[in-house]
Amino acid sequence: MQVPQDAEDFASQPWYHGPLSRQKAEALLQQDGDFLVRASGSDGGHPVISCRWQGSALHFKVLHVALRPRPGRPIALFQLEDERFPSLPALVHSYVTGQRPLTQATGAVASRPVTRRGPIRRSFSEDTLLDSPVQTKLLRARKWSDSQPAGLEHVGQSREGNSGPGASSVPTLALSRIGSDPVLLKTLGPLASIADSLRASDGQLHAKAPTKPPRTPSLVLPNASGHSPTYCEVVPRVSSAWGTPSGHSCPEPEAPWWEAEEEEEEERCFVRPQAEVSFCPPDNPCGLLGPQNRPLEPKVLCTLRGLFLEHHPGSTALHLLLADCQAAGLLGVTKVQRGAMGVASGLELLTLPHGHRLRSELLERHEALVLAGALAVLGCTGSLEERAAALRGLVELALALRPGAAGDLPGLAAVMGALLMPQVSRLERTWRQLRRSHTEAALAFEQELKPLMQALDEGSGPCDPGLVALPHVVPAARLLEGEELPGPLDETCEQLLRTLQGARLMARDALKFREVAAGRLRGFQPNRELREALTTGFVRRLLWGSRGERSPRAARLEKFQCVLNALSQRLEPDS
Repeated sequence: MQVPQDAEDFASQPWYHGPLSRQKAEALLQQDGDFLVRASGSDGGHPVISCRWQGSALHFKVLHVALRPRPGRPIALFQLEDERFPSLPALVHSYVTGQRPLTQATGAVASRPVTRRGPIRRSFSEDTLLDSPVQTKLLRARKWSDSQPAGLEHVGQSREGNSGPGASSVPTLALSRIGSDPVLLKTLGPLASIADSLRASDGQLHAKAPTKPPRTPSLVLPNASGHSPTYCEVVPRVSSAWGTPSGHSCPEPEAPWWEAEEEEEEERCFVRPQAEVSFCPPDNPCGLLGPQNRPLEPKVLCTLRGLFLEHHPGSTALHLLLADCQAAGLLGVTKVQRGAMGVASGLELLTLPHGHRLRSELLERHEALVLAGALAVLGCTGSLEERAAALRGLVELALALRPGAAGDLPGLAAVMGALLMPQVSRLERTWRQLRRSHTEAALAFEQELKPLMQALDEGSGPCDPGLVALPHVVPAARLLEGEELPGPLDETCEQLLRTLQGARLMARDALKFREVAAGRLRGFQPNRELREALTTGFVRRLLWGSRGERSPRAARLEKFQCVLNALSQRLEPDS
C-alpha cells in the first residue's frame, strides 16, 4: 500500500467503500484480517474501519479532528487511540504495513483490504457537516473571523466580502472571538441554534456569546439527537504536546469509578466483619423499563434487540465485564464496604462464611443471564435464518468473553449456559442452519467453546490473571452454598478438591485480577442503556416484571422454565 500524495484524496483508495451500512460491510468481510473503510450512515458520514477478527466483525470509529488552516500544517488529524495522522490513508497504511492492533482492547489486526467494486456515490471529503444544500449554503454565507494576521482586517466580513443587512455598527474587532484552538467536527444542532451561534461570533449584538472550544479536544462526540453513541469508543490519551499553555488551566476529567485507584491502607490487619455486603446497585427506576413493568414487554424486547445489534461482540463483552466486576465486588469497592466485610475484594468475601449474600446474588445473576440468553434465541419467531443469526451472535459474544479476550468467565458461563439449555439445544433445524450459514461460528462452538466450558466447570480450565480478568466463580459459589456435585463419587471428589483449590487461588490473586480487569476497561466508554440492560436488577425485572421479581427464587425459575418450554415447542414441535 502506498500513501497518496493528496492527503484528502482517499476516495480513490480501493479499500474505501463510501456510505455503507454495518450489515453490508460485515457481509464483505469473510476472513480474519479482512478490512474496509466506510462512511457511517448513522453518524453523519463519520469514517469507520470495519474488520473481521477471530470470527467476529468489529467496527472502529476513526476520530477526525479539524484544525484551522495554517501554512505547513494539515487541515485535519485522524486517530484511533494514541497516534495521530495527517490523513486517513496514512493511518490505514501505518496500521496495515506495521500489523499493529487497531485497538489494544480487541487486538484486531487489519491485513487484507476488501476492494470495492464500482464507483462510490461520493467521497468522505465531499461530505459536509449538514447534508442539506440549503443549510450548507447558509453556513457559507455567514461571517467568519480569522486568527491569522493577514485576516485581521477582514474580521466581521463574509468570505464573499458582503455584509449582512443588519450588521452592527459596533467595532467588530472588540466583539469577535479569535483563537487557534482545534475544533472538533461533530453533528450540528437545529438550524435555529446554528444561526444564533454564528450571529454571536460574527460581531453582531447578541444576548449570549458562544462557548469557546476547549483547548484539549473532547474525544467523545455526542450525536445531535442526544442519544448515546452506538459505538464503543476507546478514548485516546492526549499527549502533553496538545496540553494547555502555561498560565491556563483546564480541569482534568474525573476517571470513572472502575479506573479509580483504591486507597492504600497503611497497615493491613484483620477487621471483624460488621454485616453482609451487597455489590448490586440500588433499585433505581430503570430508564428502559420505567417504574412499573410487566414481564417480557414486547416494546422493551424490541429496543434491546436493536441495542445489542448496534454493538459488536467485543463492545458487548466489555459492557458485560464491567457489570460482572461490579456484581462480584472486584471493581468499585468503597472503603465503607471493605470495612464492613473485613476484606478488600469480593473474591475474598466469596470464600468466607459471611459471604452468603454475595454468593446468592452471583448465583441468581448467573441464572437470570442464562434465561435471558435463551430467550434471545427462543424469542425469534421469524425465519429460520433469524434464529441461526441469534445463535451466531451468542457464539461470537462467547468468543469475545473467553480467556485471552475480555477474560470474563462468569459472562462466558452465562452465554454458554444459554446455548446449552435443553430448550435451545433441541432446536435441530436451527443448529443445522447455523452450520450451513455460519460454519466458522458453529465450529468454534463445538471445537473450542464447549471443551473450554467443560474444563472450567470441572475446575481445570485456565484461571491465570492476565488471560482472565474475572475468574469463574459459579462452581465455588454453588459448592459453598451446599449444592452437591453430580456424577460418580470418585470423580466428584477430585472435582471438589480442584474447585476448593481454585477458590483459594482466586482469593489470593484478587488484587491481580483487579489490575487485569481495570486494564481491560481502561479508556472504555460504556453505553448507558446497554450498561443498564446488563445489570442483575434490570434482567430480573425484564423476565418477571416489577411484581414477579419479588416472588421466591425457586418459584420464579420454575415458572420461566415453563415459558421457555412452550417457546421451544412452538418453534420446532416434537415430531
